[in-house]
Amino acid sequence: MKDYYTTAEAAKILGVSRVTVFQRIKAGKLEARQFGRNYSIPASALPLDGGKLKIEKDDDLRAAVKRVVREYGTTLKKLGSE
Repeated sequence: MKDYYTTAEAAKILGVSRVTVFQRIKAGKLEARQFGRNYSIPASALPLDGGKLKIEKDDDLRAAVKRVVREYGTTLKKLGSE
């Protein structure tokens, strides 16, 4: 496991875009160190566990799933019937 990740690597790990990573850094929601124009995100700031995402809060996961089902339920049903 690496000590630091690029914004592109962090985006892939978090499942978001690089723009979102930059927004989280600017908002103080994601720890990062700036080197010139580039950022490095320490591994400790990412939800990693042996290269896999780790779920720290079941309530957060359940809330996210409920939101996705609420917002995209019809689309998910259509995709599931194909």
